[in-house]
Formats: sequence, structure tokens, C-alpha cells
Amino acid sequence: MKLLTATNSTQGFRDNDFDWCVEGELVHIGTVCARDRDDPDGGCGCGRSFAGLNSHRATTTAMVRDVPGFTVDDYVLAIRSSLEQQGCDPSFAEHEAALLRCLVRDWPVGVIVERRLDEIVVRHVLQP
Repeated sequence: MKLLTATNSTQGFRDNDFDWCVEGELVHIGTVCARDRDDPDGGCGCGRSFAGLNSHRATTTAMVRDVPGFTVDDYVLAIRSSLEQQGCDPSFAEHEAALLRCLVRDWPVGVIVERRLDEIVVRHVLQP
């Protein structure tokens, strides 16, 4: 199953890149605070980052990876668990998992993406 994961690859492409996630951990698209709402390069960083499901930390780069043996149910459970750990409403976990799977379905494994508020764009494609 293709999933969006944290990566430190291409860190430094932008001078405000950061990576505090665990390499390879599953990530999702977190909410944006008022400080960054109109500017992905705002002082917080949440408008340009992905959130790690396990570490609850952030990274500005994510990679599409194939995670063998991982199922849709596993993905929903991982998102639900992360939301619950953070005190957030887990009722949208299934919907969020579906949206993230749709996001990556047409990208090949190895694509590195970045976030610019509501846009997720390809930054680099690693060659196999």
C-alpha cells in the first residue's frame, strides 16, 4: 500500500525546512493555526508541514513509500490512534485515511512532496 511518510530527503531545498519526525513514520496533514493561515512561510511552520502520526512532530518533506502488508484498516487505526493520543476527535480517521490514499495513488513510490497550506506539490522524484 502506498502511504505518505516522513523523510529528511531534500531538506534544505527551502531555507525554512525542518524535520523533527522519525524517518519513515506515517504522516498526515495537520491543521493550520491562525499565525500561518495566510502564509505557509509563517513563523509557526504548520502551514508548510506534515504531522507524524507516532512522534506528533513535524516535517516539511514527505515521501510516498510502499508499505508491504499494511492494510486500509491498519491505516485507519493508525490515524485514529494518533488523533486520540493528541486529544482530537478520531471520528474522521476513516475519511482522512481515504483522502490521503487518494492523494498518493497517482504518484510513484519515491516522490517527495511539500506542503504549501492547502496545496501538496511534488518537490522531487527519487529515481529507483
